[in-house]
Amino acid sequence: MSGPGFSHELRQRQTQSLVLAPQLRQSLKILQVAALDLRSVIQEELQSNPTLEELPMDGVSLDREADPNEDGTPVETDSSGGEIRETPVDDGEPGKRHDEMDFTRDREFEVLGKIDQDWRDHLSQAGGQPHTSEDAERRQHLLDSLVNETSLQEHLMRQAELSDLAEPEMAAMRHLVGGIDDRGFLTQTPPDVALQTGLPLDAVQRALAILRTFDPPGIGADDLAGCLLAQLTVKGRGESVAAHIIRDHFELLKRRRIPELSRKLAADPEDVQSAIEEIGRLDPSPGRRFAEDSNRVVVPDVTVERDGDDWKIILNSDYIPRLRISSAYRDLIAKGSLTKQDRDYLRERMRSGKFLIDSIEQRQRTIERIAREIINAQREFFENGVSSLKPLTMTQVADVVGVHETTVSRAIANKYVRTPHGVFEFKYFFTPGYQSEDGASVSNTSVKELIADLINVEDRSSPLSDQDLVAKLRERGITIARRTVAKYREELGILPSNLRRDYK
Repeated sequence: MSGPGFSHELRQRQTQSLVLAPQLRQSLKILQVAALDLRSVIQEELQSNPTLEELPMDGVSLDREADPNEDGTPVETDSSGGEIRETPVDDGEPGKRHDEMDFTRDREFEVLGKIDQDWRDHLSQAGGQPHTSEDAERRQHLLDSLVNETSLQEHLMRQAELSDLAEPEMAAMRHLVGGIDDRGFLTQTPPDVALQTGLPLDAVQRALAILRTFDPPGIGADDLAGCLLAQLTVKGRGESVAAHIIRDHFELLKRRRIPELSRKLAADPEDVQSAIEEIGRLDPSPGRRFAEDSNRVVVPDVTVERDGDDWKIILNSDYIPRLRISSAYRDLIAKGSLTKQDRDYLRERMRSGKFLIDSIEQRQRTIERIAREIINAQREFFENGVSSLKPLTMTQVADVVGVHETTVSRAIANKYVRTPHGVFEFKYFFTPGYQSEDGASVSNTSVKELIADLINVEDRSSPLSDQDLVAKLRERGITIARRTVAKYREELGILPSNLRRDYK
């Protein structure tokens, strides 16, 4: 009787996979972050790349490095005296400002082509299919339905409101809660708070004592030791070996000097080890379990202003450091005194820095090109306001700009534009919609505004039902289902007709 046989066999198989190089990932990251966050990303690269240097905001232009050739091409000289030509960062006119670029030119950077092609390959391998306007609407409705998590500040203030605090303590509490960092630690001392707010110091101290009783345990501590000790106290372990270690020998704890701790506490090494394990189970950052505070400052990446009969785009470059490759390292390579290893390292760092400069420039150019196409597609919005917003998809803009829609999606993420009608997210301008009977396109946002306008002028003794709203919209050439009207009304926060009736 023969059983099943097993054998080892070598087979060669050819497969395709998408691998993003580190530089490509960096370029995608730069493209996606907002203006405020971009500075920190660039600062990280400045710290790790010695060949990069930051210029003053009123210093040398970003697109001209030191010692250019006659044709404006920066030159790097190798140890043999030969020239290594680098691609110019910008081929624009001399003195042209980066925040008001001429859009008649259509220059594409190699990095964007690389990004776009990689994502096209990725989507084609994944079998991605284009979405219809209904698919886009359902997807957006799902995203809009997600409930925002509670921030740490909201969580603490809810507890404060239940604490029956007097007005001075509540005022101090609001200031203390606002000064807690994302770890849950206090960033200001009570005397500083009293000095800044003019509140009595004893009121601030009472508010702080109450704050430290709130959930999560350890919140409002001055430092890590205080945070851990407070958590042990809540558990009734305020006089345990672990608490004594934190209170009296925290520096030895950080270095895990178990023998010394054992001698100083007159305790067995096993007990000290158990105490350290107990400390290890505490939360060193009790505030991090909560969502980030959503009350963040919004800085528009783009400003759109009237310029005669047209519209002018101004990019916000205030938060973007101006960079160049240090000429000192170019001279160091040119002297020929470096070893091959050091020379290769500096060349690699220079190429990395050049790629970063190109990526920043490409980010700004891509954002401006997308903003220009939004203006072209939504000109009536900029002229008249929200009621004139038209349906627009990322695919439409991507086709005109000449990139993949994923590039558009990344470029508009977390970014805002200032318009004559207010500050809006870039994604606000991308919305599905309907076609009226006269062939004009109407966006969902415009339909919602029409519904709100109709309800604002209705007779409160006989409010419009959802079916009445359907009929009113049909009179304006917009055919829409009653359930869609009901959904839009709910999204606007408007009650149904039976609850809007004004009984007199």
